Amino acid sequence: PSPARTALAPRDTAARRKGKARRGRGKARNESLLSKQKRSRRMKANDRERNRMHHLNSALDALRSVLPTFPDDAKLTKIET
Repeated sequence: PSPARTALAPRDTAARRKGKARRGRGKARNESLLSKQKRSRRMKANDRERNRMHHLNSALDALRSVLPTFPDDAKLTKIET
């Protein structure tokens, strides 16, 4: 619609959509494609979490090396650190 028309009359979107099919997430995608995407996302999320924990553990080890402990050979837990 032209800018003059939209300024004069409000758009009645419900009436326009009445005769048209909904454009949503239907079953347009293949189920096997969806399962592959979900598996891929899960693997990437697991990889990110694994890397996050490796970095956290490395940081805690570095912090432990400068913190004093009562028995010198005792390793502090994550919570104690």
